[in-house]
Amino acid sequence: MLQLSHAPDQPGKTLWTLTPKDPVLRGTVRVPGDKSISHRALMLGALAEGETTIEGLLLGEDPRSTAACFRALGAKISPLNTERVTVQGIGLGKLWEPDTILDAGNSGTTMRLMLGVLASHRDRLFMVTGDASLRSRPMGRVIAPLVEMGAQIWGRQGNTLAPLAVKGQALHPFHYHSPIASAQVKSCLLLAGLMCEGQTTVSEPALSRDHSERMLQAFGAQITVDPETISATVTGPAKLTGQPVVVPGDISSAAFWLVAGAILPGSDLVIENVGVNPTRTGVLDALALMDADITRINEREVAGEPVADLRVRYRPLKACVLSGGLIPRLIDEVPILAIAAACAQGTTLIKDAEELRVKESDRIQAMASQLQAMGAAVQERPDGLEITGAKGLQGAVVDSFGDHRIAMSLAIAALVAQGTTEIHGAESAAISYPSFTSTLEALLP
Repeated sequence: MLQLSHAPDQPGKTLWTLTPKDPVLRGTVRVPGDKSISHRALMLGALAEGETTIEGLLLGEDPRSTAACFRALGAKISPLNTERVTVQGIGLGKLWEPDTILDAGNSGTTMRLMLGVLASHRDRLFMVTGDASLRSRPMGRVIAPLVEMGAQIWGRQGNTLAPLAVKGQALHPFHYHSPIASAQVKSCLLLAGLMCEGQTTVSEPALSRDHSERMLQAFGAQITVDPETISATVTGPAKLTGQPVVVPGDISSAAFWLVAGAILPGSDLVIENVGVNPTRTGVLDALALMDADITRINEREVAGEPVADLRVRYRPLKACVLSGGLIPRLIDEVPILAIAAACAQGTTLIKDAEELRVKESDRIQAMASQLQAMGAAVQERPDGLEITGAKGLQGAVVDSFGDHRIAMSLAIAALVAQGTTEIHGAESAAISYPSFTSTLEALLP
C-alpha cells in the first residue's frame, strides 16, 4: 500500500507510492516533539549558564541545524540521536566568533531567531546562510527592527535575503509594533533584548505562539505579557540559568493524524502527549468548525506547557470559513486543513493567510495545484484558498515542492483517493517528522 523508492539519477530524492484500499486508521500514536519548542530549548540552553537537559526533543533536520549553529558558537550539545539531549551553555554575551559560516539549513526559525542573538553580541562578526529555499525567504521582517535597535546586518536585495553578515553591536531597547502576528519576529526581538539595558517590547495585531515567553521566564528572564495590548516585554540585561525541559508532542505533526482520522470512515485514533498551548490550537478550533469528532483526554501541564491526549473518530465534515485572528494559530496546519476541506461538504474559504506564500514553498500555490491534479475543486486566492469538497479525490503524480508539510498532507490525501498516488520529493518529511512513514505503515491494516 505504501512503497518508498529513490528517484533514479537523483541521489537523496524519495518517492512515496500509495495505493489505498478502504483504509481505516485505528490505534495509538505518539508524534515527535514540538519543533518550535525544540528550537527554543536548544537556543536558550546554549545562552544559559549551566546545564540544560531536554527530553522529547524533535530529532528532525531543522533542530539539527540549530544545534550545529550553536555548537559553532561555543555551546556543548550532545548528539541529537537520543530522546535526552544535554546542553552546556556558554552564557549570554559569550558566544564565540566562529571561523566558519553558520548554516541554518532549511530552518527559518533557526535563522530568524539566531539573528537577534548574533546582532546583540558586540564586536563579533558572523556569517549566516541556509539552503536554496531559505535563501529565498524574507529576512527583512526581522532585520529592519533589529537595525532600528542599532544592529549592523548586510544581505542581498537590500538586506532582506541570506546569505547575511552580522556585526554584533550594543543594541538599545525599543517598542516594536509588528505589522504581522509572527512568533519568529517577536522571539527574535525578545532574544535581542536580553542584552539591552532596559525594556524591549513587541506588540502584535494578533497573538502568535508564545513558547518563547514561557521558556524565557522558566530560564530566569524578566518578562511580562499584556494580553490587552497583545504585547510581550523583556527587561535586560538578563541572566539565563540552565533548566530541565520536557518537549510535548508537536500539534502540527498531530494534525496529519487528526485529519486522517476525521476523513477515513471507521477510523478511531488517540494521539498521545500533544502540546495544546492555546496559541497553537487553531487547528483544533478549525476542525471543530468543520464538526470533527475530537476529544481532549488526560489534560495536564508539563514543564509549563499544557498537554493532552487527543482522540479523533470519523464523522462527515462540513465546510467553514477560516480567517482573521484564527490564522496565526494554525498557519502551519493550513496544508492539511486543505485536505480536510477537500473532503468536507460545501465550500471552505481560507483567507488572510498571505504568510503561506513565503514558507518553505508557496503553500497556497502548491496546495492548489496539487489538489487540482487530484481532481479537487480548488481556486487559488491571493491570500488563501477556496475549496469545494466532497467531490472525491483521484490518485495522481504530485510533488512536495521540497516542503515537508506539503509532502505529508498529500500522503493523507492519497489515503482517500481512488487509485495510485505518487508523491515526489517525499524526503522533505524528515525536516519535521522523520518517522512519518513508519507511523503510517503501523496504523494501516
